[in-house]
Amino acid sequence: MEPLHHLLMKANSAFSRNIMWGAGQMGLTSGQPKILEFLLETEEADQKTIAEHCEIEQATAGSILLRMESAGLIIRKQHAGNRRSLYVSLTEKGKEAASGMEAVFQETDDLAASALTAEELDQLKRSLKKISKAVSDKHHERKNLK
Repeated sequence: MEPLHHLLMKANSAFSRNIMWGAGQMGLTSGQPKILEFLLETEEADQKTIAEHCEIEQATAGSILLRMESAGLIIRKQHAGNRRSLYVSLTEKGKEAASGMEAVFQETDDLAASALTAEELDQLKRSLKKISKAVSDKHHERKNLK
């Protein structure tokens, strides 16, 4: 059997290809779908929170948000009393794009789930959470040693 890292990378690539194909049909670029999804759930967040949740660097989030703002998908504004942070929210166009991406995400999830029983899917989700935590914890431990 193939090594775990290879199987996880192959699964991630297959998911990403399917999701990015759907995103491309809507004129979206890499990074935008997960930000749209997050903002649809939270309604508003600052750039640092968006970057952390989407697991991307803050500078990368900044350039993605700039493109999204230019495309009319988001607006950025300051809150009274906080001049240091800009808060990001979806425009109507952004909400439509986020809804379209929800359908793409659901279709991809359904496609993957169709290969498994309900019990296998539940076990896979639990296993992936454990794997993600173990690898992330080790990464953060190494990062803090520097």
